Amino acid sequence: MRNPFTAHPNDVGETYAEHACFALRYGAKMTLGGIAALAHGLFPFLFRTTASRITDELGETLRASRNRGRTANEDTRQT
Repeated sequence: MRNPFTAHPNDVGETYAEHACFALRYGAKMTLGGIAALAHGLFPFLFRTTASRITDELGETLRASRNRGRTANEDTRQT
C-alpha cells in the first residue's frame, strides 16, 4: 500500500514538504483573494482589481506547477 502522505506529492514530482509549502501558499493566496472579492462586493471602491489579479496569478502558478510535474514524471520514466 502506498503511503497516503507521499503518494500524491510523488505523483506530481514533489516531496511531502515541497507539496505542503506549495499548497499552503496557494491556499493562503486564494483566501486573501476571496476576502478581497467579498470586501469589493460590499464596498466596490475597494480592491477593484485585487481578486482578479490574484486569480490570474494562481492560474499561472498552477500551470507552471503542472508543467514541472509532467517534466519530473517524464524524467522518472526514462531512467
